[in-house]
Amino acid sequence: MLQAVRAPAHTRPQGHATAGRRTARSVERAAAPSTGTRACFSLPRCGRSRPTACRSLEYDSASETGGSLKSISLSESAVYAPNGSDRTIEGPGSAAEGGTAAERTLAELGPEWAHKGYLDDCEPEKVGTGLKIAVLLSGGVDSSVALSLLRAAGHDCTCFYLQIWFQEDFRNTWEACPWEEDLQFAEEVCRRAGVELHVIPLTKEYWDRVVAHSVEEMRSGRTPNPDILCNSRIKFGVFYDYIDSLDVKFDRVASGHYARVESSHADGTATREVRLLLSRDEHKDQTYFLSQLKQEQLARCCFPLGGLSKQTVRGVAEEAGLATARRKDSQGICFLGKVKFSEFVAEHLGENPGKIVEYESGDVLGQHKGVWFHTIGQRRGLELSGGPWYVVSKDLEKNLVYISKDYYAMDKRRDQFGVGRLNWINEGLTPTGTTRLMCKVRHGPQLYRCSLTVLDSPSETEGDLVNCTRALVRLDEDDQGLAAGQYCAFYQNGICLGSGMITETG
Repeated sequence: MLQAVRAPAHTRPQGHATAGRRTARSVERAAAPSTGTRACFSLPRCGRSRPTACRSLEYDSASETGGSLKSISLSESAVYAPNGSDRTIEGPGSAAEGGTAAERTLAELGPEWAHKGYLDDCEPEKVGTGLKIAVLLSGGVDSSVALSLLRAAGHDCTCFYLQIWFQEDFRNTWEACPWEEDLQFAEEVCRRAGVELHVIPLTKEYWDRVVAHSVEEMRSGRTPNPDILCNSRIKFGVFYDYIDSLDVKFDRVASGHYARVESSHADGTATREVRLLLSRDEHKDQTYFLSQLKQEQLARCCFPLGGLSKQTVRGVAEEAGLATARRKDSQGICFLGKVKFSEFVAEHLGENPGKIVEYESGDVLGQHKGVWFHTIGQRRGLELSGGPWYVVSKDLEKNLVYISKDYYAMDKRRDQFGVGRLNWINEGLTPTGTTRLMCKVRHGPQLYRCSLTVLDSPSETEGDLVNCTRALVRLDEDDQGLAAGQYCAFYQNGICLGSGMITETG
């Protein structure tokens, strides 16, 4: 194995723009990998003693993002082993703090939960044989309950925490160290379940495949959706590469997403074909965020919470005495944590002042700091009197932001748009021609009726084959929040067919 070279001071991933801001408390990082080299990282400590998580990354030929990942292996893994007990742990925020959680093992709770139907999405037909499952644990209540249900169903679980934070670059938030708090909760949950927890540092991969892409999308005037990319490229992408390099083979990868998978085969093999179904909790449904997964990715997934409501999940957490039972849900863009969006944009794109123009009159009403600070439908942050004002359009070439008070006027209707980067999960359900479907243009319960027309040949945008329009969508009703760069997910009879990125609106 090649000896890793540790950089004497903090360096960003290749391509990471800088505005000269640094912090002394930074993650030690190896020199950026080149073809055939390996890099070693150590986790930030935040004042707590942690075993060093050191991984070897082998890259093939260089690319714009520093080379595509060829293989990952741990040379010294950060492992938190359980104490052998699956009794209640009185951890931070635990239901046990109030003395209400019964000291019952997950095995004892299993029959009761099975009777209530809580284990229906844990592949209960496998109880007795027990699947080997890699569980993605975030430190929140959803993934904690997913783990508990799988253990109660009799599956053999190993937990993995993906360390992707990079906000050590921001002095004003580093002291909070949110990933450290998440990890503490994850440790407590694993002790309760009697499983090991492995910390996998993927900061560079996350930057290369999600953050850098999102920054370039904003620079191009689009509004990216990093959460969708995180699922397809990291959680069910790079992480698959990692576990596939291990000696232990996993039958499934489970997470706390609110979604369901329905298999056409019950043989327990990784080659089964599955369909992605809406969650039974329409408000928490997260199929939108999973709509860019390929069939081969989804076929390995298990979503234990797909048939449960959020209220039920909280109740299960209380019954199990989980440390996360009363912990608040995380909000916002996945990679920002407590960093403000405007601060992140200023750090990586800087400022490019331009005019704010009233849509109807053409009058200049103020100045903006950069078109990438604004998105269609935005109301706050314009700092103009006489409102409310809404962002209705952006002109990237002229560096103009158009605003209006009359946001819902007929001449500003948005009921049709183009989509590209189409991903269809099931080959047999791929739409052709013009098809009547349901769709979501953002995460949430709102489903629109729509007509999807797949184009015979792509409509190129200035020769851009990646972002070109490959289908047209017409909604049966208006949606004023459509923005290029966001995704539209398509549904038929409760099945998520896939999604495409919005390329243009009008």
